[in-house]
Amino acid sequence: MTSIMTSRIDRVLDEARTRLHRLGAQDVPAALARGAILVDIRPQAQREREGEVPAAMVIERNVLEWRCDPTSDARLPQAVSEDVEWVVLCSEGYTSSLAAAALLDLGLHRATDVIGGYHALKAEGFC
Repeated sequence: MTSIMTSRIDRVLDEARTRLHRLGAQDVPAALARGAILVDIRPQAQREREGEVPAAMVIERNVLEWRCDPTSDARLPQAVSEDVEWVVLCSEGYTSSLAAAALLDLGLHRATDVIGGYHALKAEGFC
């Protein structure tokens, strides 16, 4: 008898996604039009290899919480309140889910991510 086990990270990812109202790539333009901030958390080497997203602000994953937290001394000027809509983007939509959930943990209740990440945006002709 074979038992299929879910890895711990898969369980963490699934739990994170239950807390998010994730956006499809086709929903990103409307989010930007209403004032959302698209954040590309991919490392520089990955952005160079895959391509840039002109509409995105680059905040690498290792500093995301500090830059988006309106109570942090290291916050960005855009991090004015808990009501900012942060839309996090990674390559394929996995790391971004975990990152957006971390922003929710900081009280940034409008944080979410893009289903399929950069690749989905590219397929939609967004970048």
